[in-house]
Amino acid sequence: MNTDRTTDSIPYYAPYRTPFPMKQLPEPAFADREVLSSSCSSIQAAVDRCAALGGGTVRVPAGRWGSAAIHLKSGIRLFLEKNAVICFSGRPTDYLPPVFTRWEGTECYNYSPLIYADGCENIAVSGEGTLLGNGFAWWHWKKLQQKAADRLCGSEADGIPVSERVYGTEEAALRPSFLQFINCRNVLLENITVLSGPQWTLHPVYCENVIVRGVHVHTEGPNTDGLNPDSCRNVLIEDCDFYTGDDCIAINSGINEDGWRVNRPCENILIRRCRMTGGHGGLVIGSAVSGGVRNVYAHDCDISGTMQGIRLKSMRGRGGYVEHVLFEDIRVSDITHEAVTVSMFYPYSTVVPRSETPSSFRDIVIRRVHGSSLKTGIELKGLPERKLSDVRLEDIRLSAPDVFVCADVEGLVMDRVRVTD
Repeated sequence: MNTDRTTDSIPYYAPYRTPFPMKQLPEPAFADREVLSSSCSSIQAAVDRCAALGGGTVRVPAGRWGSAAIHLKSGIRLFLEKNAVICFSGRPTDYLPPVFTRWEGTECYNYSPLIYADGCENIAVSGEGTLLGNGFAWWHWKKLQQKAADRLCGSEADGIPVSERVYGTEEAALRPSFLQFINCRNVLLENITVLSGPQWTLHPVYCENVIVRGVHVHTEGPNTDGLNPDSCRNVLIEDCDFYTGDDCIAINSGINEDGWRVNRPCENILIRRCRMTGGHGGLVIGSAVSGGVRNVYAHDCDISGTMQGIRLKSMRGRGGYVEHVLFEDIRVSDITHEAVTVSMFYPYSTVVPRSETPSSFRDIVIRRVHGSSLKTGIELKGLPERKLSDVRLEDIRLSAPDVFVCADVEGLVMDRVRVTD
């Protein structure tokens, strides 16, 4: 066993000092070639030209540049110079025809994400510029989506194949993600600022070897999560800032019957030195855990001004599992609900599950979490038929009027836990 240190019986593995084996992630490689986006009729045209030449960098110069959907290709880096702003159209027709996507955990064909790639290798969006998503043009669709969402999320149970789950209409009103790479390898998102997306902001799906570094996300609309690794493997998230209208970082793996069919876990996730504020949860797993989530390590993060700090959530009907999770050295403040919550009673699903299949949560360690100006310190709530299992809380110091809520937990270990009002 190759470890570089051991503390309290938890081994930490090189090269990232994770509590599970995780290889050094490769940075994507690009040809030494550059195409200036302003030399083409559109940013997409510049991407296509660069790809035809064999790949390289599409450079977006300083200034404001309008764009419809941008579809990256293998070997392409989209680089935004300082003071470059890509202003995405608010017209839904600019994101057609529909593309293969995963919408809130269910596969379908829907409006293209604003930046999209499918089945690509060695791709990046980087630089000191800004992506402006024009999200307010889409946010009112939240009130119009229920009929289509009910149909989509019940598709697998109803025997509707993915090829027939075609949406991409204003009547369906299913908002796209801002940036979604699906079935991609060797992905880099670095230093960019991302503002005002339609729905989930950064959304890698079925990807392997993903690095998100130094990114700034600020969005305030409904369901505008900051970063949603979704059934991905080997993900490094470091030195990022999130101010969101929903969860800041939320790890998922598909929802209900469709998540069980796909059966791809989200695994080997490292989060470090990130800052989260606003919105719902800071560091979140779930609730779409139907394909399983395992091997998650978060450390040295700051969470303030959210509803919850550390938030692991599921509900009857999700199935799946969450296991081998370690959160440590987390600072929390000004949390309006729970500083730490692990709960099987998530009440806000877009669509009510058709079954009552429970999830399995086990081997969860949370330690060295300190903070004040909180409402509730710690909440642990399993199900009578599927208890939370093997939860360990260590060296936790919190100040909250509601100290501790605990129900249906087995194998709970608490060491140096202090919550005071």
